Amino acid sequence: MIRVEVIAVSDELGSDYDVVVVGGGAAGLNGALMLARMRRSVAVIDAGAPRNAPAEGVHGLLAREGMAPQELLELGRAEVRGYGAHVVSGEVGSAARREDGAFAVALSDGRRVRARRLLVAAGLVDELPEIPGLRERWGRDVVHCPYCHGWEVRDRAIGVVANGPMSVHQALMFRQLSANVAHFTHTTTAPSGEEAEQLAARGIRVVEGEVAALETAGDRLAGLRMADGRLVAREVLAVASRMRARAGFLAELGLHPVEHPGGMGEYIPADTAGRTDVPGVWLAGNVTDLVAQVGAAAAAGAWAGAQINGDLTAEDTRRAVEALHEPFSGASEARLSEAAVAAEHRHGL
Repeated sequence: MIRVEVIAVSDELGSDYDVVVVGGGAAGLNGALMLARMRRSVAVIDAGAPRNAPAEGVHGLLAREGMAPQELLELGRAEVRGYGAHVVSGEVGSAARREDGAFAVALSDGRRVRARRLLVAAGLVDELPEIPGLRERWGRDVVHCPYCHGWEVRDRAIGVVANGPMSVHQALMFRQLSANVAHFTHTTTAPSGEEAEQLAARGIRVVEGEVAALETAGDRLAGLRMADGRLVAREVLAVASRMRARAGFLAELGLHPVEHPGGMGEYIPADTAGRTDVPGVWLAGNVTDLVAQVGAAAAAGAWAGAQINGDLTAEDTRRAVEALHEPFSGASEARLSEAAVAAEHRHGL
């Protein structure tokens, strides 16, 4: 059995790191894990507001099926700390380029830290329809993703509220899990043409009219109260949120959210490795991929972490070659010695 050597570290934020990871969810922690295992100095700064906090369990993640989201994060933090990284509570307020090419990261509480590279995995915010009673039941019997929650609500009376361009598709997906699905047009027009035909072919009832509120019986969803007074009995409600990347602090660096081509919300663009148009800044998880589930987000974090390490390795090598070619002097020798001592200090050697 391979054993992990646990390195005792303090979670007090230092002043200087190879990489600052913004966001301590699956993407951020897996990126930090890859970097810390390569002996990079890493700080994960986490605001403590994971998107999946209301959910009872994580689903679709091999070997962790049904695990409580908080438990998964606690295990991840322990693994990251075990390789010497810091996991720090806090919210990043801004990030700016320094004269030396690194980044100055400022937290909302006034703490500041320097980072050679940034990995942003701050996730997203779900913006929900303003229907009374809906937000309170979010993640319980008000759900959004058939892959995340579908098995748990199978064979129940499911309502799908139209809230964007994918609502008919969403209704068809939930029909795979229950024969009792109703599509509520809410504030949109009723489906027509091919979409109406698809719903009819799958036996999905279309309920026209605005939804005024959710009604409960005890601590369970009982139905949807329509604006005209009707109560349509439902046990589960599916609604697609509008998703918005948590990345306002990147504006000073020139990175701004753009509208998703599918109309689902706003994200920050990056290439398949997570690299952005701003040198030194990588993204992973829902901040750039709105539909990534936990497994995909973790994989993206790992890949971005490997890319960042490769980028740092190239920079370290270039600097070493430049120092080698400098005319020998006490000053150049001192710089090399100082750099070696700093590296040893960062990695606890």
